[in-house]
Amino acid sequence: MIPIRARRTGTQPPPPRRSGARAAVATAAAAVTALALASPTAPTALAAEQATGQAAGGPSAAACPTSVSGGATVPFRTYEAECASHTGSAIGPDFTQASLASEASGRQAVQLSAPGQHVEFTLAAPANSINVHYSVPDGRSGTLSVYVNGTRLASRLTLTSRHSYIDTPWITGAKTHNFYSDVRLLLGRDLGVGDRVRLQVDSGDTATPYTIDLADFEQVGAAGTRPANSVSVTDFGATPDDGGDDSNAFRQAISAARAQSREVWVPPGRFEIPTSLQLDQVTVRGAGQWYTVLHGNNVFQNSGVTGNIRLHDFAVFGDVTERNDGSPDNAYHGSFGANSVVSGLWIQNTKCGLWLMNGATSNLVVENNRILDVLADGINFDGNVRDSVIRNNYLRNTGDDALALWSNGSPNVGNSILNNTVVSSTLANGIAVYGGTNNTVSGNLVRDTNALGGGIHVANRFNATPLSGTVKLDNNVTLRAGALDPNWKFGVGALWFDGRDSAFSGVSITVTNFRAVDSPYEAIQFIDGGGTGKPMQGVTVNGASIEGTGTFAVQAQTTGTVTLNNVTATRVGVVGTYNCPFPTDRAPMVFTGSGNSGLTPTWTDCTSWPPPNSGPPTQPGTGSNAAKGRPVTASGSQGGYPPGNAVDGNADTYWESTNNAFPQTLTVDLGEPTSVNKITLKLPPSSSWGTRTQTVTIAGSTDGGGYSTIVAARGYTFDPATGNTASVSFGATSPRYVRLTFTANTGWPAGQLSELEVLRS
Repeated sequence: MIPIRARRTGTQPPPPRRSGARAAVATAAAAVTALALASPTAPTALAAEQATGQAAGGPSAAACPTSVSGGATVPFRTYEAECASHTGSAIGPDFTQASLASEASGRQAVQLSAPGQHVEFTLAAPANSINVHYSVPDGRSGTLSVYVNGTRLASRLTLTSRHSYIDTPWITGAKTHNFYSDVRLLLGRDLGVGDRVRLQVDSGDTATPYTIDLADFEQVGAAGTRPANSVSVTDFGATPDDGGDDSNAFRQAISAARAQSREVWVPPGRFEIPTSLQLDQVTVRGAGQWYTVLHGNNVFQNSGVTGNIRLHDFAVFGDVTERNDGSPDNAYHGSFGANSVVSGLWIQNTKCGLWLMNGATSNLVVENNRILDVLADGINFDGNVRDSVIRNNYLRNTGDDALALWSNGSPNVGNSILNNTVVSSTLANGIAVYGGTNNTVSGNLVRDTNALGGGIHVANRFNATPLSGTVKLDNNVTLRAGALDPNWKFGVGALWFDGRDSAFSGVSITVTNFRAVDSPYEAIQFIDGGGTGKPMQGVTVNGASIEGTGTFAVQAQTTGTVTLNNVTATRVGVVGTYNCPFPTDRAPMVFTGSGNSGLTPTWTDCTSWPPPNSGPPTQPGTGSNAAKGRPVTASGSQGGYPPGNAVDGNADTYWESTNNAFPQTLTVDLGEPTSVNKITLKLPPSSSWGTRTQTVTIAGSTDGGGYSTIVAARGYTFDPATGNTASVSFGATSPRYVRLTFTANTGWPAGQLSELEVLRS
């Protein structure tokens, strides 16, 4: 039986800097909905085309999220819904815990609410299948129509919330999460480049609104055929697709195959495995992960095995609807012994993918697998695993650490996590190393992580055997990784180190060629999560590129000495370094090394952290922009051009109000009454934006209720020849809320703004 994991889920203890856990965190996290990722939209031709089209009055479309290369090589191509042609409503970007957009890939998605609304993907590579990552409202199920080149298929997708909306009340600070699931379909035809696949709400498709995050398109090959040296489960009474219990037939086939030194063959079809199978010294092979499905919540459960277990080319689909850490609802639970292989599996809707415990495992290879929509960990080496490798796997929508080496009671030694892709872990970390000796994490891509964790994590935590030997982190990339911790009320890093259980001692941790792109909070973090100031030693970063942060490039909250060489940081949201140890009587972190840029200045106010509802800190000063990254609302917006674009620090993205519906308002919350004396208004600097004049009234409020006029209605002219910028100065006033009311625009029948800068006096 799996031990209770409430203490191994990424849950944080009481905040080390201030008290008051379990307050609602939606407001705090909302401060980074449009937080100064301070980064431009992904520099793609599609993104540029969409922006130009909207400025000229073209169809609605959201800007495509930034993308980066790295991680696993996969047989499918992913298409983001917000980048496709659609008539739905774009949602996001959003970094608010427990919001639909925050758990989506790219922090954006498209909602289809009414008949006829659709998302249409134009293929850039051949495909004959689709897998859709979606959400429907809690408690609902229904169908969604599929069209190919304008013709509706006879088969519709069946969508359900059955495996979504997971509550984990025993994890402090966790909310309902895991909003998304996946559904797949063989299209029954080969499609080529330029063919169109549309997901559309038709009559009878009633589970609205449908939130479409993305679609994976793949050219699936023919089903595999039975190997010569095999026994088939059908020879022992297993019958595909009949809904009957096939467990006993599988057991007989496994026993016969082992006795005869043959493989177990599982032909195409769905087989029901309601009671767990035990394996040792045997191979189980399917016809392919699109063809052979083993249906059960805990298909394999092993202990006391010798090894040589080989699992190839099939899917495991569970029906786990709640996370129960007292039940082993995992696709594979237990040990593998020596020299085993797990390759080519598709695992979905179990609690965990692979959870290794109850015995020793060595020389295991886990490769080329797809793990989707599990309610806890994707793969966890729960102690006593040696010389094993996790490589080229793709994991999306895990409910805890996607990949974890947890040296629980016995160290994990000499293991490698290589070239994997992790997308949207909804709690905890993308990749975590808890204790252990001589382990390596290399060539991985981790993106869009959510609450109670970060991107890549190395720690002495959860009573793991302490870190020792050499830990290598090489050539890893994170994208939009890290989150606002709902208990601590400050950000967790894209790469973070925690000495909570014990100080880092006797271990050498080397980070080489790390890349962190658009981190919502800090990029690299050093902390003693227990709040006792255990020193951090033995960490060396040799080469890191930090490309956009919401707060700091480096955040140190404990004492010690670490080495940073050739670390460059650009587009930093606040300042380069935060160095405030806790307890406050500890010495600040000492940073040694050379060749760094963008890590200065250092945050100077260590007396307090901003209150929970203000979001990440900003370094105040005369002339600084008090609106950047702040919560913002509008009376209306055109799909794909949300109000957050007006305070994201990027003049190329913009808000556009509902068309033909003046007056329209845009309101920013500065967090507290703030003395200001100037406002700058911007439109995108592109020459494609013709000169226009907008009539705007500027008002302020201290409580969000009554507003007083700061500047009466007047026309502001935006001319691309002078940067499409207009400014107004006024006597110093101290509003918390600043509201712009648009009543006319000579260039377009809507309010438009790419940046609202409210400057401190």
